[in-house]
Amino acid sequence: MTEIMPFVIPLWAELAAVGLGALQGALFAGAFTDRRIDVLGVVLIGIGVALGGSLLRDILLGEPPVVIRGEWYLPVAAAVALIGMSLQRAFARLDTVILVLDAVTIGLFGAIGTSKALALGVPAGPAVFVGAAAAVGGSVLRDVTLNVPVALFHVGSLYAVAAAAGAVLLVVLVAGGVPALYAAIGGVVVTTVIRLLAVRFGWSFPEQQALVVRRRRRSRLA
Repeated sequence: MTEIMPFVIPLWAELAAVGLGALQGALFAGAFTDRRIDVLGVVLIGIGVALGGSLLRDILLGEPPVVIRGEWYLPVAAAVALIGMSLQRAFARLDTVILVLDAVTIGLFGAIGTSKALALGVPAGPAVFVGAAAAVGGSVLRDVTLNVPVALFHVGSLYAVAAAAGAVLLVVLVAGGVPALYAAIGGVVVTTVIRLLAVRFGWSFPEQQALVVRRRRRSRLA
């Protein structure tokens, strides 16, 4: 059995993920022109997206939440959320920007979550689960807070699948002796590409309702 060597997640990598999450969350909240969301609301949504995945990751790992104990996470999330709110008018089409940022964000949080799990000695399978949970945690918190359908459960989103695929690749590469940084980059790229392709080409699992209808038709024919 190949031993996976522990490694440390650079602070800049976590802050980069936090910043992208805050930017994506602020742009997402600001796109709701039919709702009267004030400045504080937009900032809080950005903070939720930025810190939600890290918080869930540390809870699953039984670790003190780094977003609470670290002095930079909350200020960076709040500052970037404010910047994102001010940039809304700079983008003629926010949907594409938000989609790309969302894909990159889940890739980053998935890679960081998987890396931290491996560094703490978590086996490969659970480490992939932790990474996938960390990847989607912020977006779930965002959708619940805004009272919109959770994107994770949408047909065609492949949120968890994309995050898990990136996490699996990271684990495999690290186990094969690839430096952690390059393995993490590979995981981010795979997650981002799968997520964007799923949206572009409508990839999805079979819809639950469609399966129910098929069963009913088969039972009638029988």
